[in-house]
Amino acid sequence: MTDPMSAETRERILLAHGGGGMLMKELVELIVGRLGGPGAEPLQDSATLPVEAGRIAFTTDSFVTSPLFFPGGDIGRLAVCGTVNDLAMSGARPAWLSLSFIVEEGFPLDDLARVLDSIAAAASEAGVAIVTGDTKVVDRGKADGLFINTSGVGVVPPGVELSSAGARPGDAVLLNGSVGEHGLAILSRREGIDFGSALESDCAPLSLLTVPLLERFKTVRAMRDATRGGLASILNEIAADSGVCLHLDEGAIPVSEAVRRACELMGYDPLHIANEGKFVAVVGGEEADEALAFMRSHPLGAAAARIGEVTERPEGMVVLRTLFGGERVVDVPYGDILPRIC
Repeated sequence: MTDPMSAETRERILLAHGGGGMLMKELVELIVGRLGGPGAEPLQDSATLPVEAGRIAFTTDSFVTSPLFFPGGDIGRLAVCGTVNDLAMSGARPAWLSLSFIVEEGFPLDDLARVLDSIAAAASEAGVAIVTGDTKVVDRGKADGLFINTSGVGVVPPGVELSSAGARPGDAVLLNGSVGEHGLAILSRREGIDFGSALESDCAPLSLLTVPLLERFKTVRAMRDATRGGLASILNEIAADSGVCLHLDEGAIPVSEAVRRACELMGYDPLHIANEGKFVAVVGGEEADEALAFMRSHPLGAAAARIGEVTERPEGMVVLRTLFGGERVVDVPYGDILPRIC
């Protein structure tokens, strides 16, 4: 398909691109063409999807990250991976996504094309199809460049029952890798802070690991991805919902040297920093070692670790055994340490 927006006189989004006329038609053709759309088939107002017997998972999300481009990704990759990961944490095999763009007048078309290419690549990597969407253009200054809203649909295999209320005493807490990279990569680019080493977002489609993990192991009780609020937030949610205590070993939690140094500099706790490619799985103790070895055999779990155990008391709490031999309660952060990381 010839790129309809390549003319030098059309380098930026105009309000007319959202007006329903010829320019809007050209903008839609740009988006559909970049995302590998239906080609010559007429575009309809909704997608018709073949649904397998059983249950579907359905989620929605919005992405307002600043900056739009950051080390290791951009808002496009983030939108796909974030939606896929929400489906994956419910035990689903992600299948279809919708994408809606709110684009600010004056936004460079080259940047939009770059985001679209990133979306297409991430969707291909995750094995999902983008089946419907929408585009709105708003006045200059009303959208900070580009916002993306998504919805996702996936299929939950028979027998898969995951819940943050499912943890039981004797279970193990597994983490698929080191924490803190995404939030600090955003901070570094947004504020122009040089932490002395390259920090990149861990943004990734976790279903590539969770789907085979759930196929092989039947005692996975709960999975949560550690986004806003970091590892501390999701562990506290599991402890509270399950009415158990999660006892963690600080020395077992993977934290890269770059993240550790940056957190010391800024006064942050690595457990409170957002991630976009890390998740916790609560697994029955009898399968935990084998599940951990399986996670480590996958690129998205190469640095996986068994970071703790589930106990009965103190109920609803997360307790960390520190490197110095003491214990401390891991609290949920009071607010957003770094807003607009997704």
